[in-house]
Amino acid sequence: MKVTIFGSGYVGLVTGVCLAEMGNHILFVDTDTQKIEMLNKGGIPIYEPGLEPLLRKNSNEGRLIFTTDAQLGVEYGLVQMIAVGTPPDEDGSADLQYVLGVASTIGQYMRDHRVIVTKSTVPVGTGDKVHDTVAKQLAQRHSSVAFDVVSNPEFLKEGAAIDDFMRPDRIIVGTESTRAIEILKTLYAPFNRNHDRILVMDRRSSELTKYAANAMLATKISFMNELANIAEKTGADIEKIRIGIGSDPRIGYHFIYPGAGYGGSCFPKDVSALAHLAQQVGYHPEILNSVEAVNQRQKHSLYNKLHAHYKGNLSGKTFALWGLAFKPNTDDMREAPSRVLIDQLWKEGAAIRAFDPKAMEETRRIYGERHDLVFCTSPEEAVMGADALVVMTEWNLFRSPDFELLKAKLNNPVIFDGRNIYNPSMLREMGFTYYSIGRKPVLQ
Repeated sequence: MKVTIFGSGYVGLVTGVCLAEMGNHILFVDTDTQKIEMLNKGGIPIYEPGLEPLLRKNSNEGRLIFTTDAQLGVEYGLVQMIAVGTPPDEDGSADLQYVLGVASTIGQYMRDHRVIVTKSTVPVGTGDKVHDTVAKQLAQRHSSVAFDVVSNPEFLKEGAAIDDFMRPDRIIVGTESTRAIEILKTLYAPFNRNHDRILVMDRRSSELTKYAANAMLATKISFMNELANIAEKTGADIEKIRIGIGSDPRIGYHFIYPGAGYGGSCFPKDVSALAHLAQQVGYHPEILNSVEAVNQRQKHSLYNKLHAHYKGNLSGKTFALWGLAFKPNTDDMREAPSRVLIDQLWKEGAAIRAFDPKAMEETRRIYGERHDLVFCTSPEEAVMGADALVVMTEWNLFRSPDFELLKAKLNNPVIFDGRNIYNPSMLREMGFTYYSIGRKPVLQ
């Protein structure tokens, strides 16, 4: 099948490359000429495990095309996927200008039947707006070309997106068009062989399902962080509590790890957009507002511990920062808790020696070169001469360091662990002062 994908960002690239791997022919359309040039040369603008070799393989075998020519894109694919950004507006709502811009383009150039599929995460009712936008363009051309609009949200975890696409939990198809359903069932057949994972529903329910899934996961994280703060004040251990409640199959262990707050391109934006949508329809979303508020507060937790430990005197201090991306196995810095801490430390006059396995270039792009930010080539280099180590991202590389080496390189054996990856008892025996989330600090 020929598929056109508008948008060559995270969702678009993963979707297109995985579809191409099953023999489909994919044409990407993007307005970013530099990105298209990079992709045509075999480069890739994001880091996602396994994506680059698949992209190169399918490009070399002629199943991937990258262009800025929107008209060519509309003419190319029976299925037209919209995978452009929906950044948060100033009021927290999703900005639909790029989605509707693509819809207008499709309406302007389509000559035959097209199935227009929204992959972008969008508010309830966006499918209706896409339909009306296309219909308006057709009316201006006095055209009666048939088309279908489908909501087909993605459920991809950054760092595991290829596997998520190849082995999906569910494939949601939001439409009441029998014709569109059959076309998408054919497209997704290779990913749907063991048992039927396709869930067909109306378009609005499909749109809300995506928001509901992300909001539910974000709620679990904020709830655990709330519990962690209570545990810390009552002398309990949140890690023991996590195991105690996770063993209940009704709760499970997924997304109940306390930490320094969630980030990324999805949870913060989607929780805010869903809360805004609720307000628009006259409902006050108390839980969603609290999830957001708890997360914003949690992003300050490590700074508060640093501030307390040094009695407010952070000026002139240097901190080793392990981890910059919002989670492991990605270079995504959007809404990352590390950015909140970095800004707070700079405001206090502190300096940073940073290392991340994948997010160094993105961090350099965001902050540029500064005298108070040193980009290090290894975790060991980052701790040299630092007053303390701060762990922000739970990369596997950080889980079993040489603690004796850390003691030798740090000015003081102090660790602030925002992901609870170390054993407090062991660090106590080794002479470290150790702060974590939801557990008693180890003080020497």
